[in-house]
Amino acid sequence: MNGDVLMALEQAIPALRPAEQRIARFVLDAPDALGDSTITQLAKQCGTSPTTVARFVAALGFSGYPEFRFAISAAVGLEQGRRARFSVEERDVDPNDSVEQVVSKIAYQEVSAIEQTAKSLDLAVLDAVVEAIDTADRIDLFGIASSGVAAQDLQQKLHRIGLLSHCWLDPHLALTSAALLTPESVLIAFSHSGLTVETNDVLETARASGARTVAITNFPDSPLAEIADLTLTTAARETRFRSGAMSSRIAQLALVDILFVRIAQRRFDRLGANLERTHAAIQSHRLAPGKRPRG
Repeated sequence: MNGDVLMALEQAIPALRPAEQRIARFVLDAPDALGDSTITQLAKQCGTSPTTVARFVAALGFSGYPEFRFAISAAVGLEQGRRARFSVEERDVDPNDSVEQVVSKIAYQEVSAIEQTAKSLDLAVLDAVVEAIDTADRIDLFGIASSGVAAQDLQQKLHRIGLLSHCWLDPHLALTSAALLTPESVLIAFSHSGLTVETNDVLETARASGARTVAITNFPDSPLAEIADLTLTTAARETRFRSGAMSSRIAQLALVDILFVRIAQRRFDRLGANLERTHAAIQSHRLAPGKRPRG
């Protein structure tokens, strides 16, 4: 299980049975309350049976309820320590929070998303994705809404160092492009939930074409992750004012930067010349220092 049991618990929800999902959401909503609860008490609070709670705990990889309860308590302690760094009493934004509290809580949430994403990354898979991108004859990227922002960011970075890449935001264009990919190509699909129909369709089409497929998602057991050859997982938790679209973006962009730097390391000898050429190409479109635009 992921080092942060609360994050791992949230990521596991899509693959759990309905009764187990109720337990997971109850624990995530009030992890502090678990410290003094017996397995029977937790079952009653979640409207289920102790047997279901025991099965739920086993499905998460714990030997029993006491081990699970201890792991939750330890995770709560770690999170309290992280909140203290930002002088934040609770992670969620309240409608009555001051502007100072909102700034502190958003900063805490975004730093946590980056830290947990980096901590939970499978480094072997990361470098396998880097290898696939670096050796591909063509890279297609696709995402819907905020996931499309991360896809665009990676495409722009790859393009600047001379890698042939295309970012598609229209599902029909993405599908037609995916249908023409080859075994030497790579398709990278971004989806926080891993449930977006269009994203899954594009990845399946690319896979049918023989291309190497990569999923970037917050949920390792999601349908998108199941059909991808390689999966990189972000670790962003939703809160009341920060939907998946907000919480996923910062984690995805951090992962994009990590991928880009690893690829740049592999292409170090060629990197400088490509960056200089692309930098020089846009200099005539910049104002001279101190000069103001007309009008």
